[in-house]
Amino acid sequence: MSEPSPLLQASGLHKSFGGIRAVQNASITVPRGQITGLIGPNGAGKTTLFNLLSNFITPDRGTVIFNGQEVQHLPSHQIAARGFVRTFQVARVLSRLSVLDNMLLAAQQQAGENFLWVWQQGKIRRQEKANREKAIAILESVGLGEKAQDYAGALSGGQRKLLEMARALMSDPQLILLDEPAAGVNPTLINQICEHIVRWNQQGISFLIIEHNMDVIMSLCNHIWVLAEGSNLADGTPEDIQCNEQVLEAYLGS
Repeated sequence: MSEPSPLLQASGLHKSFGGIRAVQNASITVPRGQITGLIGPNGAGKTTLFNLLSNFITPDRGTVIFNGQEVQHLPSHQIAARGFVRTFQVARVLSRLSVLDNMLLAAQQQAGENFLWVWQQGKIRRQEKANREKAIAILESVGLGEKAQDYAGALSGGQRKLLEMARALMSDPQLILLDEPAAGVNPTLINQICEHIVRWNQQGISFLIIEHNMDVIMSLCNHIWVLAEGSNLADGTPEDIQCNEQVLEAYLGS
């Protein structure tokens, strides 16, 4: 059986801040159609690597190839438009807008983006209707349908995580980077989040996930990469990682 083709390939990534090397020669591959994990001790550079992959921070050196094309020099919004989106460790929602409005702002096709649409009012109405229907359907699929008209700021921490993931789906992504989706979430909602990730993966979306909850990582991921002090330490199946002595040393300090 052949290996899945890579959807995301990053190699030789470097990033320093004021002389401090946050990421050093890091590489990672995310196969198409799979759930890949990224783990490491606190301060290992995991979120910085996410920022480099999605170009929220531009790497000093290295390449990021998504769907066969280099993207490390593209603005982050152009990368997102290609189907490569991410969430954040602390969910970023617009608290004073409704849950539904948060969803609509994440839609890729917006009537106001093209001046020519001023002369196509029928097309604008159809697009707005389609975006609204899509947003409501996604909210209902994650259990937030009844919260659609509530202020996003009234959601619990776990519900905000769900909303941020739901927003990511509005752009019809091929790849979603999830930064600690289970952090600060109650166990019941963690199980729901995991179920949603599996379902979306079965629908064709690939994932790269940072997570400190090892039960979540080991149960979800096909392959895991380990980062320590900004560099690659190991990669392999969940079974490989669980018995890797270098990984155990990095976590336990022994």
